Amino acid sequence: MKYIEAPTDYLGNKKSLFLAGGITDCPDWQAELTSLLKNEDIVLLNPRRKNFPIHDPNATRTQITWEYNHLKKVEGISFWFPKETLCPIVLFEYGKWLVKDKPLFVGVHSEYKRRQDIEIQTELEKSDLKIVYDLDSLANQIKQWARS
Repeated sequence: MKYIEAPTDYLGNKKSLFLAGGITDCPDWQAELTSLLKNEDIVLLNPRRKNFPIHDPNATRTQITWEYNHLKKVEGISFWFPKETLCPIVLFEYGKWLVKDKPLFVGVHSEYKRRQDIEIQTELEKSDLKIVYDLDSLANQIKQWARS
């Protein structure tokens, strides 16, 4: 596995996956998922930075631009909706990518407050997309894809 963290650019052409999901006010689920995928032949792109320059007035624009560009570059996107926050930006991104043909992997914590909304919207748009409810199951879906 190769790991790339924002704001580092990904320029490669290997099988790649963007880790979309909550960052603010939630646990570092990205670290857990990365650990679960450590033996896979895949490039993981993580928007969560170890040190976000909160006092830099350009940091937000840089972050959003990095995410926008890299969501387009990767071959697949995983989404994780944690219970601690509603993740309004992630919901926005999910809606955008749900209607495209890029492989998606979706995990929703069983206590996520908008769980039913994700389930219904997904069923209506992509009835064959299987939502999972824990990171282990999400990792297993990604592993199957990475090995295909």
